[in-house]
Amino acid sequence: MDTTQLLKGVLDVAVLAVLRSEDGYGYDIVRRLRDAGLGDVGDASVYGTLRRLYAAGSLSSYVVPSDGGPHRKYYAINSQGRAALDSQAGTWLDFAGAMSVLLTTDTTIAPTNGENR
Repeated sequence: MDTTQLLKGVLDVAVLAVLRSEDGYGYDIVRRLRDAGLGDVGDASVYGTLRRLYAAGSLSSYVVPSDGGPHRKYYAINSQGRAALDSQAGTWLDFAGAMSVLLTTDTTIAPTNGENR
């Protein structure tokens, strides 16, 4: 299965979940997502998601000076982002539970009008 389509649908909630425990800058967030098992996540997708979540009011940001390179823009989840994460996490858990049932249960439906399936 191509996970890139799945990632498009859940990247917002994945980024919010990563930021729930600790603020992070772009590449750090990408690394943490990959370390969590989302190896196919693209840098550009994460940066776009960060900009979108920030514009939507779910994240705040601040700049940290760096001695050895450019300053880093850190993102932090805020109360609106936590509410969005809670809502989206509930939706995901319901969906994942339904998919688990479908994938682990014999859901063969008996033919209704003499059709063979």
